[in-house]
Amino acid sequence: MIESFEPIASRNSKILILGSMPSVMSLSKYQYYGNPQNQFWKIVFDLFEEELADDYEIKRNLLIKNNIALWDVIKSCERDGSSDSKIRKEEINDFETFFKEHTKIKAVFFNGKKAQEVFENKVKKTSELPKDLLYNSLPSTSPANVMRYEVKKKEWEIILRFL
Repeated sequence: MIESFEPIASRNSKILILGSMPSVMSLSKYQYYGNPQNQFWKIVFDLFEEELADDYEIKRNLLIKNNIALWDVIKSCERDGSSDSKIRKEEINDFETFFKEHTKIKAVFFNGKKAQEVFENKVKKTSELPKDLLYNSLPSTSPANVMRYEVKKKEWEIILRFL
């Protein structure tokens, strides 16, 4: 059984970005999007016109400073390797408590299809969530998603409208 991380969030967070489960490399580094081939941090830094940093604290602080919360839908699961398609026996995170503690969040963005699929099937159907939340799926920043970087970044620009 592998376990995800605690969320990166503050009381001022306005949006929540949800992944599915950290990759093997991310888990070993204990960092969200720890695989340098994953484009998440490059996209976020580019959207805020900041120079990409290697330091994880700088990355975390960029999210907090810009009112972005980051978490995973899945709390724990079994999985061989890093592929979302290999996830099984997943347990979901406690979103009811999360949204009660982060009342300024008005939009949820999914980093990839698996995060949205698990949220739709296991969270929305079983949890009391705020009624006014907006949901939007974004192209996965994973290296497995071969979409051109500029196209992917353009899709991700929507998050700026909610900050």
